[in-house]
Amino acid sequence: MTVDKYRYADMTWPEIRDVTAEDRVVVVPVGTIEDHGPHLPVDCDVRIIDAITERACRQRPTDTILLPVVTHGYSPHHMDFPGPITIRWNVYVEYLLDITDSLIAHGFRRIILANGHGSNRPLTNIAARMTIVNHPEAICCDYFYLMTAKGGEALSAVRESEFPGGISHACEMETSAYLAIAPDLVQMDKAAKDISFPQSDYFYYDWFDTPSTMLEYWSTLTKNGVMGDPTLATAEKGEAILAAAAEELLMVVSELKRREIRPRIDHH
Repeated sequence: MTVDKYRYADMTWPEIRDVTAEDRVVVVPVGTIEDHGPHLPVDCDVRIIDAITERACRQRPTDTILLPVVTHGYSPHHMDFPGPITIRWNVYVEYLLDITDSLIAHGFRRIILANGHGSNRPLTNIAARMTIVNHPEAICCDYFYLMTAKGGEALSAVRESEFPGGISHACEMETSAYLAIAPDLVQMDKAAKDISFPQSDYFYYDWFDTPSTMLEYWSTLTKNGVMGDPTLATAEKGEAILAAAAEELLMVVSELKRREIRPRIDHH
């Protein structure tokens, strides 16, 4: 029997039991609470990934299950600014593993950890890898939005800020997305450009093309918590960004939905 719902929290336990037979892809959105300049609320990463995953799953309700957002993530380098709630890296990974363990125990086999916070990325990837190590009968991947070639094209099509540094944090992109989601909460009169991090050909900060990773304390890289130019943000850009990210996520859903889960082969 097909369950006519896609939001996990809206289901009863008998519906969750029944829907596992449909072999849907479970989408687990993950964000964090942290400073996003003087103009954006601290839930920016949570709001954006929630909106992206909701849009995607709403378009494919019979192929997906959408979990509530994991609100808190890894942000210790932001603690010089008031607001961030940071979870220890190992606790964060174990928390995600407890979620995937629970889902697999209920019969789900295909899981996407859809992350909306940059510093969660390596840890979310480890959680996805460890899920498969612990449960070879299931598959799990991590996802970060607008990182595919198609996603990059969509972002480049609306981008006006310079490279590098124009799109990184509380920037043109994130501010535009928030304007499309909840414009009344954005204080555009307080939005200010900040690209004051030390210039380097090797260590720089932007959505794309960072050749190496070194993340110092945020207060050493920005004066106001922003990295980029939020003054260029518009709701129209935000709508395009959210639509492109949802379409990109659906590509990942399709890949996971049709992927064969092959049994391990012990060659000892």
